[in-house]
Formats: sequence, C-alpha cells, structure tokens
Amino acid sequence: MDNLPLLATMMDFSGKRVLVTGAASGIGKAIAYRFAQAGAHLELVDMDADALASVSAELARFGKSVHSHTLDLCDTGRRLEMWTNLAERLPDVLVNNAGIYPFKKFTNVDAEFYARVMDVNLNAVFWMCQEMIARRGTRGGVIVNIASIEAVIPFKEDMAHYSISKAGVIALTRSLAKEYARHRFRVNAIIPGGIATEGTTSVAKRVLKLDVGLVKSGIEFMQRLPVGRAGQPDEVARMTLVLASDLAAYVHGAAIPVDGGFLSA
Repeated sequence: MDNLPLLATMMDFSGKRVLVTGAASGIGKAIAYRFAQAGAHLELVDMDADALASVSAELARFGKSVHSHTLDLCDTGRRLEMWTNLAERLPDVLVNNAGIYPFKKFTNVDAEFYARVMDVNLNAVFWMCQEMIARRGTRGGVIVNIASIEAVIPFKEDMAHYSISKAGVIALTRSLAKEYARHRFRVNAIIPGGIATEGTTSVAKRVLKLDVGLVKSGIEFMQRLPVGRAGQPDEVARMTLVLASDLAAYVHGAAIPVDGGFLSA
C-alpha cells in the first residue's frame, strides 16, 4: 500500500484550470472558492458583471489566475466567442452550475417562459458539455453538472418546468458518462437540496408574501429533512471538489445527493 498516491496530492488542483458557471454567488461562488483554495486557475462565468468582478478580485488572493466572462450562456454567439478565447487555456474541469428557478403555476406557463427555463437549466448545460468534449478531445477532462432534488422527487408546487429541466441534466450526465468514459472524460452530477443561498432566500421571501401555501410546503420540507437544517453552499462545493479530483477516479455517471438526507427520508 506504500505506493498509493497521497491524499493531499489527489486533492491538489495546482496547474489545473476550472471553469465554473453561475460563479458570482451562492453555490457557484462557493465552488470557485474551494477550487481556488485547492490551487486551480479559474474561468468564472456569470451574467452579473459587478458580482463576478467582486468574486474574481476576492479569489485572486490565492495567487492563481482568475478570468471573468460576463455573458448569458443562452447567447450562442457569446458562448462560442468565450470558448474560442479559451483555446489556449482550455479548462480541465467544467462545472455547470448556472440555473434559474422561477415559480409559475403549470397552467400559466407559456412557451416563452418554458423556453427560457429550459435554455438556461438544460440547453446551456448541453452546449457547454459539447464544447468541452469536442475541444479537449483525447485529452479528456472532468464535468460536474449541478442538478436538483426536484428532478428526483418533485416537492414544491409550481415548479414542473424546473423539475423537467433538472431531470434532463441528470439524463445528459449519464449519457455522456457512458459514451465518453472511454475517451478519458468523467461526467457526474450533484443533486443539491435545501441549500440556503442568496438566490433561494430572495425568491422565498418574495413568494412567501404572496403564497401562503408555500409556507406550508416549507414547513413540510423541514419536517421531512433528517438533518433538520438547511444546507450551506460550501457543502455542495466540497462534494464538487471530490468529484473533480482523483479521489473519484472510478466514479462515472453518478448523481450524488447533497440534500441532508431528504431523498432517503
């Protein structure tokens, strides 16, 4: 057993480059922080230019390069432009975290609303994975996609569109893992649930003022949650780091819950 690699080296991302979408806040920001701490160079993507600049400046203290890309991932032209600019510094790891979770009653969902949710939550993930795999080719790489417990057990009402988009992320993850493992790609997903972020807190406060039924759903959620508390973005970030590292060298096509036990309850 003396010839086994050291744990410290297996979690060391020095010399590696990691691209994180939705990196300006919440889970994405926490993921970017942990990779920076582990020695990775970063490519950070978000629509919020000011927040992204703030995160980039904060992470620069780790002494690794941090590049910011302010764009809407649904904008095909801008997305392709970003990948073209990355030609000389292609990421070794891609983390597809960006997503939206707007509430809307199923019978009120129109084509424009539905298309936007699918474009951000699923289609953008599809195209980002395609660019990563096509451009890295035989060099391989690692992809970690962020799904949701709503893809497995829909719990909140008025979120059918969201559940569908995240179920698609899990299906995409498994398909790519099956097809590209032989090409040295590892593709896995994380299924977060009940994570307290700026975004979820903001949405909850806004909706709770208008929807008393959601208060009941929130209470029921916490009653079902074995751990009895909301999760923190960093708890998702840690698992992302594990899946992207050599610790998970034989993990392919997995969908790992980080949900305080919700799916098992």
